[in-house]
Amino acid sequence: MLVVVVGISHATAPLELRERLALDGPAALGVARALQASGGACEAVALSTCNRTELYMYARDSLAAGQAALELLAGRAGCSPAALAPSTYSHSGEAAIAHLFRVVASLDSMVLGEYQIVAQIREAYDSAREGGCTSVVFNRLFRHALEVGKRVRTETAIGEKPVSVSSAAVDLAEQVFGRLDDTTALIIGAGETGELTATHLRTRGVHDILVTNRTFAAAHDMERRVGGRAVPFEDLEGHLAAADIVISSTSAPHFVVTRERVQRAARRRRGRPLFFIDIAVPRDLDPAIADLDGAFLYDIDDLEHVVARNRAEREKEAVKAEAIVTEELTQVDAWLRTLEVVPTIATLREAVEQIRESELRRLGSRLADLDADQRAQVELLTSSIVNKILHLPTVTMKEVAGRDECYLYVDAVRTLFGLNGNGSGVGPQQGEAARGEAEPTEPSHAATERAGPGSHEAGLTRAAAPAAGPEGARRAEGVPGEAGAGEPGGAAEPRGTSG
Repeated sequence: MLVVVVGISHATAPLELRERLALDGPAALGVARALQASGGACEAVALSTCNRTELYMYARDSLAAGQAALELLAGRAGCSPAALAPSTYSHSGEAAIAHLFRVVASLDSMVLGEYQIVAQIREAYDSAREGGCTSVVFNRLFRHALEVGKRVRTETAIGEKPVSVSSAAVDLAEQVFGRLDDTTALIIGAGETGELTATHLRTRGVHDILVTNRTFAAAHDMERRVGGRAVPFEDLEGHLAAADIVISSTSAPHFVVTRERVQRAARRRRGRPLFFIDIAVPRDLDPAIADLDGAFLYDIDDLEHVVARNRAEREKEAVKAEAIVTEELTQVDAWLRTLEVVPTIATLREAVEQIRESELRRLGSRLADLDADQRAQVELLTSSIVNKILHLPTVTMKEVAGRDECYLYVDAVRTLFGLNGNGSGVGPQQGEAARGEAEPTEPSHAATERAGPGSHEAGLTRAAAPAAGPEGARRAEGVPGEAGAGEPGGAAEPRGTSG
């Protein structure tokens, strides 16, 4: 069994294609269920943000799972799998888990260090879990991933320095005023940049945001989106007198705010400083404004320098985040290897035990004259033979559980002994029969999994856990340090659209 991911992102696909493959909550759950229904995955989670759509699967055949995911995505995109394939990426095994950890750590985001992706992964996982699309493996894996994201945010400063022009502008304003919660901001221009800047101001505590534009209807529309106040452009000087922060981002071919306008407005301000940020090209604000007392002016070049420095700082922190990802990957990979080995041992033992019992039943007439003690001796003898035959394979499998070649041993044993659902006769109680040899050495968290909402361990058929059945798989799941079912990585993050 392997973890598999197939997806598209800002790095591989244009916005138009990403829009066609965007999934809201119900659609994402529907896709996960479709992957399970097709037999391509035993567990599935669909993640969709404005910058990526990814399908995570837990499956025995990684190639078949990848193909099923590609066909499903192609159907939603309205094209053939061959046409979609160049815009997708796929990973399996350790590489797929590493990808998930890098995504949740915001190392794969369009904006390095953005934090919204953690909330988006939590939402995707919660939806899949509550919808019955996850079980032992993904319940553990995605909780672990959320812990990775939390650890990266706690132990590094990867998200602390602003790396967009609009966020850098607000950061500069905060440096000048110290606190922004008692300031008034004036946004000139109702375009995307102005709106993004207003959003950053709001998150920094600015409550009074004035929005002005030559077209008042556009200012009014932006007022509704950002919660500001639309004001008429004709009274610009009055607005300059009322504001503490002025951020301009229009497409005008000439200066929107001149030195003379600011000088007249300054007389009404009684010495209070006025902070200007010009993020328009060509510039909206007259450079001569900087010569006035109490006026501070920054343009796009000043902000780009700040952004470049901050981006370099984030890249330094990214090195620390990558180290955290590597460390956490080692832990979860060791657990997954054990999860593969334990059910295989259990299935092997159950298969051989069924052969022993079948042979005893076949010889029933010849053993009919045996008394109870003799019958017990036969049972003991045949059980001892089974245990001795299985001892070396069992010990060897446990020894290789932590090695890279673990999967080779698992596949070899399952193939040699016919344990891949091809008539080995494994019964429903296989996990109980193998308890003595297959029990993991670490304490189990099976109770947590069974109690979790949306859990569907009973649905782990041979395709999902072909070796040990539902109970055996649940016993193999326990590893110390797992987040509780209700606490997958800390407090809830605000919903965002990046990542």
